[in-house]
Amino acid sequence: MSGNVQLLSDTLAAARSEGRAALIAYLPAGFPTVAGGVEAVKAALDGGADVVEVGLPHSDPVLDGPVIQTADDIALRGGVRIADVMRTVREAHEATGKPILVMTYWNPIDRYGVESFTAELAEAGGAGCILPDLPVQESALWREHADKHGLATVFVVAPSSKDARLAEITAVGSGFVYAASLMGVTGTRESVGAQAEDLVRRTRATTDTPVCVGLGVSNAAQAAEVARFADGVIVGSAFVKRMLDAPDDAAGLEGVRALAADLAKGVRGQA
Repeated sequence: MSGNVQLLSDTLAAARSEGRAALIAYLPAGFPTVAGGVEAVKAALDGGADVVEVGLPHSDPVLDGPVIQTADDIALRGGVRIADVMRTVREAHEATGKPILVMTYWNPIDRYGVESFTAELAEAGGAGCILPDLPVQESALWREHADKHGLATVFVVAPSSKDARLAEITAVGSGFVYAASLMGVTGTRESVGAQAEDLVRRTRATTDTPVCVGLGVSNAAQAAEVARFADGVIVGSAFVKRMLDAPDDAAGLEGVRALAADLAKGVRGQA
């Protein structure tokens, strides 16, 4: 069965045709429970997200700040497994018809087996994978299987990336390019900053693949700011924080849905 890389590309193209950036939400699988995580992903999509990244909880998430680390810890202590990540992708995609990616560090895939992981992700209806710590020069095996199964390979670029390095990364990535808005870990910020706009400009000089910006966006005003120059706006910690701060699961889901609706207005310039 082929994955949904084309659905991802079509979704990003549709947003562009509407003269706006796409809204991409991040939520970890298994948080607060496996079933609750599925509902959270659906709430984000129902609220207005175009795409969701499902995080595969990791014990040492080097890119993630304290909010996502807390959620990952809850998921891991709850016994989340890769099968639960696949379930989250499958049920959210079946319920909404929207593209769902997995964001994961390389070690769990390497241990699980690249062929098994890509085949199962495609079978679940997944659109691809974001791999923040997989070096491009070591990615041939992954890309071979991802291409075979119709999955996007999304690499992360940073403000420190030199132009030659950007070209090397974008030459082999697919789906979109994840542009980290700043040096550091995920989390909400007061300002997303000029570094992100410069990084998008330099990345676009190397590729026609959409460039989506993450790290630091937490409200509609920031989403609108980033949407001026990026093809997509990625929001993670703000969604997770809504759930962590909620008095109960139902309130958490409503918080996710409301935040998605607010951010959706931001990427449409209606904030």
